[in-house]
Amino acid sequence: KFDHADAGQMNVYLNYYRKNEMTEGDNPPIGLILCADRDESLVEYATAGLANEVFVSKYMVQLPDKETLLRFIKAELE
Repeated sequence: KFDHADAGQMNVYLNYYRKNEMTEGDNPPIGLILCADRDESLVEYATAGLANEVFVSKYMVQLPDKETLLRFIKAELE
């Protein structure tokens, strides 16, 4: 189940990576939070105002296989 702390923790990880781990030519890091359940209001309040773009768009009961996730990411990048 999605918790507001999930969005905050992901934001910390992304900011740390951006500041301390990125090298020249790297694309900005992205984070995925996979959860089986969410509360619309909690997601809205937990992600509003974050400097990073955070998209909450699709919820699945079962995680797709690796190939499906890779195809999805490639399609989104195009």
